[in-house]
Amino acid sequence: MYADSFFSKEKYFTVVRVILMLLFSIYGLFEKTGVSVMILLLVLLYITVMSLKELTQEKHIRIILMGMAILFWIFLMIYGGSGFILMGVYLWFEFLYLLKARPALYLFAYSSLLANGVNDKISCLVMITLLIVLYMQHEYVVEPYKKQMYEDTVTQQDLKRDIQIKEYAARAALSQTLHDKLGHSINGSIYQLEASKVIMDNDPQKARDMIQAVIDQLRNGMDEIRAILRKERPEKKKMAILQLHELCADCNDKGVEAELETKGDTSVISDELWEVILDNAFEAVTNSMKYSKCKRIKINILVMNKMVKCSVSDDGIGCEKIEDGMGLSGMRKRVRNVGGIIDFEAQAGFEVNMLFPIKD
Repeated sequence: MYADSFFSKEKYFTVVRVILMLLFSIYGLFEKTGVSVMILLLVLLYITVMSLKELTQEKHIRIILMGMAILFWIFLMIYGGSGFILMGVYLWFEFLYLLKARPALYLFAYSSLLANGVNDKISCLVMITLLIVLYMQHEYVVEPYKKQMYEDTVTQQDLKRDIQIKEYAARAALSQTLHDKLGHSINGSIYQLEASKVIMDNDPQKARDMIQAVIDQLRNGMDEIRAILRKERPEKKKMAILQLHELCADCNDKGVEAELETKGDTSVISDELWEVILDNAFEAVTNSMKYSKCKRIKINILVMNKMVKCSVSDDGIGCEKIEDGMGLSGMRKRVRNVGGIIDFEAQAGFEVNMLFPIKD
C-alpha cells in the first residue's frame, strides 16, 4: 500500500531530488533580473523533461531526457546567466547517479564555483555540499542497506521454505507408513467382523473368539500408531534445530560468530512452540545483524520441568530506549498467542528472552 504512494519511504529520494530541482530553478529565476518569456519557457521545459525522467525506468529513455535537459540548461546559461549554474550541477549529479559512477566524480561539482558570474559563492558551496552528502548517502549507505535487508529477507524465506518442504516430506512418509502397516490389518478386521456376524447364531463361541481376535488386532494397531507418532515427533525437533544451526552458519559466513546451545529434553517442545521459536529467532538474529554492530550472537534453548526458556542475545551496541516496531511487535504477538511471555534487554548488547509453558 505504501509503496504505491508518491510520498512513500521507497520514493523519498525521488521526492527530495524533485524538490531540489524546483528550488534551483526558482533560485535561478530570482537571480535573473527581468525574466523573459524565453527563460520561463526554458525553465518549464527543463523541469518537465527532468520530471518525466522520474516516471520511467528505461535507462536509455532517461538518458535521452537528460540530454534534452542539458540543451535547455545550456540555453538558460546563455540567456539567463550564471544564476542557473546549480541546475547544471543538479544535472551532473543525476548523470552520476544514473551511471553509478565513482564517488570522487561528485567532487568535480565544486569546479562550478570557478565559473564567471557566480555571485553568491557561499550559497552555491553550501548547496553543492548538500547535494554531495545527499547523493552519496543514498548511493553508498541507503542502497546497500536496502540490498542487505532484501538478502536477509530472502534468506529467512529460504529457511522457512526448507522447513515446510521437510514437513511435507515427513507427513507423506507418515501417511505411507500408516497405510502400509495398518491398511491390511484394518481390512482383515472388517472381514472377520462380517464373518462373525454371519455365524453368531449358529456358533456363538466361535463368533466371540473371532471378535476377541479383532479387538486384539485393533489394540496392536493402536500401539503401532503410537510408536510411529513417537518416532515422527523427534524428526520435527531435528528439523527445527537444523534450521537454527543453518541460521548460525549464515551469520558466521557474514563475519559474526553465532552459536546455538540447547539443554534439556527438547522433544517435549510442541510443533507450535518450535514455529514461534524459529520465527522469533530469525527476527532477533536479523535485527542483530542489521543494527547492533555485534561480533557474537548466541541462541539458548533451555527445557525445564514445565517451561521452555529461549533467549537470543548479542554483544552489540544495544540502545537506550526500546521502541516496538513491526518486528518486535510481531514477536510479542507470536509469544502471546501460545501463552508465553517475552521481554527485551538492551543495556549490554541486545537480548530477547522468551518463556513458554509446556502443554501436556
